Amino acid sequence: MQEQHAFPFLREILLFLILSGILIPTLQRLRINQVVGFLAVGTLVGPFGLGLLAGDIPWLAFLTFPRDQGISMLAEIGVLFLMFMIGLELSAARLWAMRRWVFGAGTAQVILSAILVCTALLLASSLDTQTAIILGLVLSLSSTAVVMQLLAQQQATGSPLGQATFAILMLQDLAVVPILLLIGALGKGGGDGVAMLALATVAKAAVAIALIYLVGGRVVHKLFRSFAAHRQPDVFMALILLSTFGIAGLSAAAGLSMALGAMIAGLLLAETEFRHEVELMIEPFKGLLMGLFFMTVGMSIDTRQVLQAPLVLAACVGALVLVKALVVTLLLRAGKLPWGRALEGGLLLGQGGEFAFVAIGYAMSARVLDPALGAQVMLVVGLSLFITPLLARLGRAIGERHDSARHAALADGSEHELASARGRVIIAGFGRVGQQLAKLLGEQNIPFVAFECDAKLVSRLHAEGKPVYFGNASRPELLRRVHAGEAPAIVLTMDHPASAMHAVRGIRREFPHARLFVRSRDEKHARALRLAGASVVVPETLEASLQLSAFVLEAMGLDERLVDGIVDHERELFSARLLEPEPPGPRA
Repeated sequence: MQEQHAFPFLREILLFLILSGILIPTLQRLRINQVVGFLAVGTLVGPFGLGLLAGDIPWLAFLTFPRDQGISMLAEIGVLFLMFMIGLELSAARLWAMRRWVFGAGTAQVILSAILVCTALLLASSLDTQTAIILGLVLSLSSTAVVMQLLAQQQATGSPLGQATFAILMLQDLAVVPILLLIGALGKGGGDGVAMLALATVAKAAVAIALIYLVGGRVVHKLFRSFAAHRQPDVFMALILLSTFGIAGLSAAAGLSMALGAMIAGLLLAETEFRHEVELMIEPFKGLLMGLFFMTVGMSIDTRQVLQAPLVLAACVGALVLVKALVVTLLLRAGKLPWGRALEGGLLLGQGGEFAFVAIGYAMSARVLDPALGAQVMLVVGLSLFITPLLARLGRAIGERHDSARHAALADGSEHELASARGRVIIAGFGRVGQQLAKLLGEQNIPFVAFECDAKLVSRLHAEGKPVYFGNASRPELLRRVHAGEAPAIVLTMDHPASAMHAVRGIRREFPHARLFVRSRDEKHARALRLAGASVVVPETLEASLQLSAFVLEAMGLDERLVDGIVDHERELFSARLLEPEPPGPRA
């Protein structure tokens, strides 16, 4: 009797986890782009790599993915979470802060690249107009995962070029929705009435998305607000998974793709005060899920096609990179970036994007795209991803060589505009002290962002338009999400001594140069906080006694300036005492 496994595709899952456990730290140690590494390993162990030899060498079957069933299951999970993470990055606040780059340069890039690619396909092949339009739109998008990781490795995400490329990528991610809708509409069309039917399908899909977004937003927000008060990580993770799979299921029931539903789930959570905590919760799984997706993409690359027509594929990849690099370079130059940095950005965004594999797979299942053509296009996109690190290195060398002297003068206006979303004061704890500080900062037009663990308070303040988010700011990972290393000040106002001490130690370890202002209970607590790394400590008892003393001295007839001097002198003496060793206590 044949043995039946209760858990389907267990071998495939175990093999993927083994490969990931070895691959992720190895790539980090060798400073190799993880996306390229997962693509290469996926190609090697996939059905078109070593899987081709599994029939002749039986033991290879245990180390490869020779079948499609397990691969498609893994790919589906990877796609859902990839789209969820893309949606989570697209908050209205971020879009608005860089609206000129996002909706100006980003929209122009997608439209111009799609037109040029579509025109080139029509001139160089016998494709029909509908297929050329779909491929033009799909190939106009670049890889958010690859580009952002390369920028992070170069520590250039905060530069004018980094912010400009990120803005264009944000618009490309937004363009996913209409492209998926268009493919779905064309899949249901036919004959002379294809345009009208496509329009009707897009309209119905838009209504379905609006309903899911509006109704789902209310439900998701209430769920998180109700259960976040328990502050249990397992409950929070369950809500994240429920939102992702639940909205993906609703999207499929409405006749849309599950990938689109997962992206909507990310968008819904991006607009809530729980966004940063959600990002923090999924951070440990982010690399694994991204690796899952790109490894399955690598498995779909047929190495036999590369060997059959290497020159044709090289020409296609080169043409794609050339067209997109030209468009992006001109747009970045129009945005006042110097020519060298503009060309660097063009080469950085010249590849095809990970969304191409989602869209092309969807188009083939909807019978809009011929499977053989779809496989060839995915191969071109995959190869363009492989060469992206080399293109990025070449672009960086060109940018540094040609524009180092002119960078500051020409990019000043662009840098000022794109830096508007950074450099905020961070307030950890938004009780009475934090709210008073926020009031004073607001009156002086000083931007800030605050974190608070009271879910009800956060929901109320966030609804009033205040930049207050749910989360425990004693976790440095959360502060990295809001660029704490660039903050002019980090203020800890929490009243729990242990939480404040834990936060100071963690922040000082992660951000050694941060200006850290901390509230303390008393002198003993203040001394411990100061020795732990706080820049300035303000004890409640000291300030209360100094203010009371000042009022009494003024009532006794002393001059106000003399009283201010006395109070300031006492503060200086207290600050000096905090750095002295604590006197030993009485012996038992």
